Amino acid sequence: MKGFVYALVAVVVLLALLRRVRARRRSQPPDLRGAVARALGDRHPFGDTGLVAAREVHERLRGRFFRVITLILLAVVAAAIVIPTLHSASRPVVRVGVVGTLNATQRATVAAALAHARIGGVLTAEPGIAEARAALHAHRVTVVIERGRTLLVETVASASASTTAMTAATAIATALGIQNAFHAASVSASQASVIAHAKPLPIQGVSARPNGAARGTSVIGLVFIFILLTQYLTWTLVGVMEEKTSRVVEVLLATVRPIQLLGGKVLGIGLVALLQAGLVVVFALVLADAVGSDLLKGTAPVVVAVSLVWLVLAYAFYSWVFAAAGSMAERQDQAQSMSLPLSVPIILGYVLGLVNSGPGPVSLFMKVLAYLPPTAPFGMPLLVAKGEVTWWELLVAVLLSLGSTVAVARFAAIVYERAVLRTGHRIRLREVLAQQR
Repeated sequence: MKGFVYALVAVVVLLALLRRVRARRRSQPPDLRGAVARALGDRHPFGDTGLVAAREVHERLRGRFFRVITLILLAVVAAAIVIPTLHSASRPVVRVGVVGTLNATQRATVAAALAHARIGGVLTAEPGIAEARAALHAHRVTVVIERGRTLLVETVASASASTTAMTAATAIATALGIQNAFHAASVSASQASVIAHAKPLPIQGVSARPNGAARGTSVIGLVFIFILLTQYLTWTLVGVMEEKTSRVVEVLLATVRPIQLLGGKVLGIGLVALLQAGLVVVFALVLADAVGSDLLKGTAPVVVAVSLVWLVLAYAFYSWVFAAAGSMAERQDQAQSMSLPLSVPIILGYVLGLVNSGPGPVSLFMKVLAYLPPTAPFGMPLLVAKGEVTWWELLVAVLLSLGSTVAVARFAAIVYERAVLRTGHRIRLREVLAQQR
């Protein structure tokens, strides 16, 4: 709990510092800020495309929507990490009444049985069986051990509706029963200790498939990719539409080529997406280490790396499509209606990825979708997590995605150039394709 407080204080201090830096930048004299902006534009290493990307990054980072979404993601991650830790830290405690006496070995056996069942225990002496039964009815004790031979509980629950009392009673009864069997068989104390501390046989897998931690990492990656894709692709579509309707794009196209303007916008929003994703990942790792959470322990590094690679590839593929769609829209409702059919492959891949994330093998249909660029970001990390793909098959999927991205980018640039300056009504794709350059 103390680690969580430290992490929370660190986040608050970081946000306060960012807010102060932003306030100082706002109070900077306009001529100085303009000089800095002009110097950046004159010497930008990536030319006009880099200048447009820098403008996009600046506009997105200073927007309220980015801060709100970032805080929401951090809050969700913090809740997912901290709440299970708080739940696991508080284990139930039972009071065990003892009628008669228990020797040191029996007391140690009872304590070990309760600890193995993740239950705290307090032993209290009861003067007689009648007093012990009364204590059970009054809920002063949870379990009663009668002279080391019988256990009493208030109500015997079924296996499907077990309670803490029954869990504790079963653990104690099993441990004391084994100890009594050792005594009846004339097993010495040293022999009983050897048997009690016997190690189980090693279990080895005959398949090279990763364990459940890799599958869990792939599920987290699926959710992460879906959330970021839907957020930033919507940004791309709406951003292009707003520049078109406000006539800002006409001013920009007077000095920048359409492909440079479109590429800069896609690159800028992509950099903001990577920045937000990196911030969330670092925050999750720091917070999990601070509060001692084991949620992120055992994650597979290869699956994490593959998920991040496919997040970049997915955005690179879909961003051009959504940008071209935004250039054909005139109003917010038109943009929303166009985003739904474009999001169908994303939703399909996400749902099927979750369905196939169980311990069983991946379906043949999902394996086919893992090689198709629109659904590969959700299928290929899952195949890697389950060990059902080789390195060269992964490379083939990456090359297919890159080749498709280049083709989609060229097509989107044509659509953007022909549609972004046409206003007054929604542009149909067939109108754009029929237009002569």
